Amino acid sequence: MSLLWRVALINAAVLAVAFFALVLSPVKVSTHTTLAEIAILAVGVLALLGVNLVALRLVFAPLSELTALMRRVDPLRPGRRIEVQRSVAEVTELQDAFNDMLDRVEHERQTSGRRALDAQERERRRLARELHDELGQTLTGIVLLLDGLVREAPEPLQPSVEQVQEASRGAVEKTRDIARGLRPAALDEFGLRSALTTLAAGFAERSGLRVRHELADDLPTLAPEHDLAIYRTAQESLTNVVRHADATGVALSLTANNGHVVLSVTDDGRGVAEEALHDFGGVGGMRERAMLVGGRLDIGRGPTGGTQVRLEVPTT
Repeated sequence: MSLLWRVALINAAVLAVAFFALVLSPVKVSTHTTLAEIAILAVGVLALLGVNLVALRLVFAPLSELTALMRRVDPLRPGRRIEVQRSVAEVTELQDAFNDMLDRVEHERQTSGRRALDAQERERRRLARELHDELGQTLTGIVLLLDGLVREAPEPLQPSVEQVQEASRGAVEKTRDIARGLRPAALDEFGLRSALTTLAAGFAERSGLRVRHELADDLPTLAPEHDLAIYRTAQESLTNVVRHADATGVALSLTANNGHVVLSVTDDGRGVAEEALHDFGGVGGMRERAMLVGGRLDIGRGPTGGTQVRLEVPTT
């Protein structure tokens, strides 16, 4: 039965009860109404209004439930759909229309998001190639020229030339680090496990943190965009550990579990407050990547303290 007819029948029932109560009740209203009669009528009206309110609240309860469910939908956690337990035709239609809208919005967001990320990664790849091939080779040539100058320069000038040589070598290494950060060559050439191993070793060397990594051998083959989402999440998580966690060690693991590949990055630092999660370095980008590949990202307190970033990516 539709919501309109339910409300109409409830009001009709309330009026019918009031009618029969007046007909059958011994209470009569005289021509000159007394205070007692007014009081009885007031009580009757309030009682009818109360019954009507309770009945209508029961009828409209599915709408309130639907509203609460709609407010809890998180756009960064795709796949969740609303379902009202007690429903009427109009509420069911609203529920189905809202779920259909979520399907369309998520599909469009994933499509446009993937196009944007693909464009971003292509630009990263181009910049990384130019840094490595153009600027890197130029700086390497400068270092080689300085090697010759050091050998030929008079002794008073050798320390100055050596300083320039060391600065140039540092610039070469920095350029290579930037190129690797923009686009990890190991990910394209050797796969996800090798790229994560290189990433962990590089962070340990540069930051001085103890970076322990455990990467399963029996991982299923994932789509390139899934590999990239896992790699970027690990990269951003390790960067956050260095910048924010005040940690001494971090554990990185990659396992397969129930049709998902699970990345976990756990540090022993000071942790992150719940209210800071939305502003914590790069969380929005990590959630966006997880959403675009149909994954799930959780950030919270680690098993023994600190912060744990956990990403689950479906294998299909």
